[in-house]
Amino acid sequence: MLEKYHVGAYWKKRPETASECARRLELFFHMLTRCDVSLHQWYTEGRVTRDSPGTSLPWNDREFLEKRLLQGRNRTDLGKKVIPELGFRLHTWNQRPDGRSTRLNLVCGCYSEQVSNVCLLYPPIEGETVERMLAFPTLHHVLESMITAWEPQWGLVTTQDTRDALNPDPSEVDIGWITYLAREQGTVPPLPAPVSIQPVGSLGMLIILTPERFSASNPEHIALGRRVRELLARAGLLDRRDQEILPP
Repeated sequence: MLEKYHVGAYWKKRPETASECARRLELFFHMLTRCDVSLHQWYTEGRVTRDSPGTSLPWNDREFLEKRLLQGRNRTDLGKKVIPELGFRLHTWNQRPDGRSTRLNLVCGCYSEQVSNVCLLYPPIEGETVERMLAFPTLHHVLESMITAWEPQWGLVTTQDTRDALNPDPSEVDIGWITYLAREQGTVPPLPAPVSIQPVGSLGMLIILTPERFSASNPEHIALGRRVRELLARAGLLDRRDQEILPP
């Protein structure tokens, strides 16, 4: 049985307008089309027929994306007033049913002290696209796309079991099969084989634990991950810089 992987990018409070977030979102969707053919169409909630996957999201229409982000603002229970510091939210998917779909959850433009910005992509857990979406090149490209579009502080490709096994301290940055650290976090130290370190332009570095698919059920993988985490923590790279990052 395949483990349930996800790709995540996280960044500290960053006040951005709906227009600025729409620009980043359009770029992200455009880059996703290069990751897999299943990521060329997206849907959101709306009035549709029972058999429809949802309301089509024209991802290459920046003006529409801006309006959709504005609709996703948080509001107070009383009076329904916009809470600007909580930014904009979007939930979208590429097909139905859920088990066969790739889902995307986004919070952007947030500058609250309690909630962070996050971009999370959940690949399908069944169906014909599973093996393609869980292949290393695809997940690697998805994370790079997130980094390029959103310029996060950190990011990763992982499963919940891997997060639990490798990350005992909730006050520090989590690491996964692939971990991204922005340059502001510091310089990545030499790491043991078979770990590889790759730059993402001038933004930061990717740390890839294994060339094969990382599994929380593999003791050698977990031992390697814990050793790498120890070295990164010793180098001061796992400090969240006083931001609060909520788990996925």
